[in-house]
Amino acid sequence: MLRGHQSWSFEHKPVIVSTATVVGPEEGKGPLGSEFDIVHGDMTLQEKTWEKAERKLMEEAAKLAIENAKTTKEKINVYVGGDLMNQIISNSFAARTLSIPYLGVFGACSTSMESLALASMIVNSGGANYALAGTCSHNCTVEKQFRYPTEYGSQKPPTAQYTITGAGAAVVAQEGEGPVVTRATIGRVVDMGIKDPFNMGAAMAPAAVDTIQAHLRDFRIQPGEYDLIVTGDLAKVGHSIASELLEKHKVPMNQTIFDDCGLMIFDLEKQPVQAGGSGCGCSAVVTYGHLLKKMYKGEIDKMLVVATGALLSPLSYQQGESIPCIAHAVAIENGRRG
Repeated sequence: MLRGHQSWSFEHKPVIVSTATVVGPEEGKGPLGSEFDIVHGDMTLQEKTWEKAERKLMEEAAKLAIENAKTTKEKINVYVGGDLMNQIISNSFAARTLSIPYLGVFGACSTSMESLALASMIVNSGGANYALAGTCSHNCTVEKQFRYPTEYGSQKPPTAQYTITGAGAAVVAQEGEGPVVTRATIGRVVDMGIKDPFNMGAAMAPAAVDTIQAHLRDFRIQPGEYDLIVTGDLAKVGHSIASELLEKHKVPMNQTIFDDCGLMIFDLEKQPVQAGGSGCGCSAVVTYGHLLKKMYKGEIDKMLVVATGALLSPLSYQQGESIPCIAHAVAIENGRRG
């Protein structure tokens, strides 16, 4: 199963038998709006607080993914999930509602692929017949915790990103029909000394590059192995930096399509999202709601999703710490098994 220094090869090829995505109003207005399962027209989701609204996003996505898998929560052996809120409360409280054995994880915005990689490893090893992977974010909860509450109305620089309001969940199984998870690379923490919380793309780009290079090195492959390599939420600034770094390191990304979930989810020309999307839910909803549908249609055969995360906290920022970052990569292939 171990390949190279930091990668896993899943010989039993766990199957993504179902997914579900739930998003907010701004995401519903974007280019991918029609591909999400539920689009809420109100950021509050009829809840009293932003945090309760985020939890509801996760609960809805998890329940719908289980329903789409044509199974019940009692048959899910483990739920792997996390988010950006203090002590990952959105997922922990959702797990309380779901009453499924739970492993809480934190990788900031890389949590979507961290949870999918771990769920796949558990299923591949025989530790579960069904595993649920999920993550979520809410624009107002993240702004309130990491920067300034939305009500404050502070101006943001062009490098800032717009945290998406959304949740994505996937059910991974030993058998079934659907795309299969074939590989994963667990990223290292990379810190280039950036301290600006309004420039997350620049902070995370080196971590994405490090993980992409590690994945290619561990499996002894070239980027052309995949039809698409997509980063999680580097957005306009970070994706540009990552492209320059990959070119500097002579990684032939021209062999494949290189894109970013934070650029795909919004129309940067028409929506007030600065440099593009970010947040735990960003790569989750784009992967589970858009990219896997393209795979079902046969438009993508193999892809590598490299979700990126900034591992700062309000406390570390206030104490003048720089922003350590990480990226986790998961390879998914179009595979149908009965």
